[in-house]
Amino acid sequence: MTSYFKSLLILWGFFLLSVPLGAQSVCPSDFAQINTSCIASASQVKFNDKPIMLNQELKDDIFFYKTSAGQIGKLKVISVINNKTQCTLYLDAVTYGGEKVFIPNSSITIGIDLSNWLKERIFLDKEGTSALELVRKSGKCGIVFSKGVLVGKYFDQSSENREIWKENYTLLKWAPAVLIFIAIFLIVRVFMEEQDKFKTQEALEDAENQAKVKNEALFIKITRPFYKRYFLPMTQGKNKQKYRNLYRQKIANAGLVKDISPEEFMALKIFMILGGPFAFLTVRFIMEENWPLTITPVMGLVGYLYPNIWLEGLIKKRSDEILRAMPFIIDMLALSVEAGLDFMAAIQRVIEKAPRSPLVDEFETLIKETKIGSSRAEGLRQLGWRINIIEINSFCATLIAADSVGASIGPILKQLSNELRIKRSSRAEQAGATAATKILIPMIFFILPAVLVAIFAPMVLKMMSGSM
Repeated sequence: MTSYFKSLLILWGFFLLSVPLGAQSVCPSDFAQINTSCIASASQVKFNDKPIMLNQELKDDIFFYKTSAGQIGKLKVISVINNKTQCTLYLDAVTYGGEKVFIPNSSITIGIDLSNWLKERIFLDKEGTSALELVRKSGKCGIVFSKGVLVGKYFDQSSENREIWKENYTLLKWAPAVLIFIAIFLIVRVFMEEQDKFKTQEALEDAENQAKVKNEALFIKITRPFYKRYFLPMTQGKNKQKYRNLYRQKIANAGLVKDISPEEFMALKIFMILGGPFAFLTVRFIMEENWPLTITPVMGLVGYLYPNIWLEGLIKKRSDEILRAMPFIIDMLALSVEAGLDFMAAIQRVIEKAPRSPLVDEFETLIKETKIGSSRAEGLRQLGWRINIIEINSFCATLIAADSVGASIGPILKQLSNELRIKRSSRAEQAGATAATKILIPMIFFILPAVLVAIFAPMVLKMMSGSM
């Protein structure tokens, strides 16, 4: 990737993170929904101390103001009366002073009295330090904000200004979508340009690796192009050895040895620190929700921990599949050994005849290790390490001990099979006992109310009809 594209991606990343924040500063046109944060961050309002001439075009206009004490407020013109004998202004106004809210009078009127126009005012704060005055000068009525009050128009209902406001609001509304589209376009373009660099490496993969890529987990398939190319170099130093050892066995327990290495798993965790907030902001924008942006750093932590949660889930699922398949496979091993086959030949027969399961896959790995020079005992130890289940560890230890003393393994396999069936039955009974407790909560909150309605609704309807 050239430095030009790197700079563009970083720039658009900052834009994507800043756009939701900027969108928050646009206040709605609904007067009731405008709050203090909107007023404080409304960058399009220019505050000044100029008077406002009273006319019919002011109707439904919205103004923001600041008092001399630093309090902020909003004002909406409801209606205007302006004739030769009277000037009246009807308004809605709210002044915010910290946690206190002050609502000024809703109307102000001046009229001709003894050939003089008297000045009238309403106070904009509870202390009476700032006021709105209605005066008449040179034959025209106007609004003057006295005692240091600054005012600025936010929303103008005149046809020309309203169209301009709608156009600007639409632009701000669609700006995040445009920026996201441009960022995705740049990422895809860079990604496609870099494909040529990896064609030679992909062409050298053998058929087994090709089948592995097709069957790999969707989560790894989606994130691999990013963490492998941009974050993997961060995890390949010599000082990262203890972290690699931490995940090596867990990856083997989950059956992902061919899919992801410990270094790649660490790179995936680092990538998800950025991927978590990005996914949160994308979903927030698409669903048009007002989720607080303070959650964004938390989503970075969630993204870092999610690969561990995902890995533990795969380990649990794979362990359950192995325990379900063990009794049948061990029975087949016992029958094959009693029929005259040695142990490795019996395992080969199980691989050919047994239904596909993680345990059969591990037996295939065991056969391959013994063919390249590992002893039977070492292969069984590696089998127990990769699966890491008590039943498998006991199975491997028993076979290693029997092989070391030359004992017949047929009876041992039969005994192990019977023990496994008993344990599987006890686990099923335990799961059935806990199921009754688990189903109690949905019954109380969902089924029981429905039953009560079905029983008592006819009685209530009958009583109501009888009273009528």
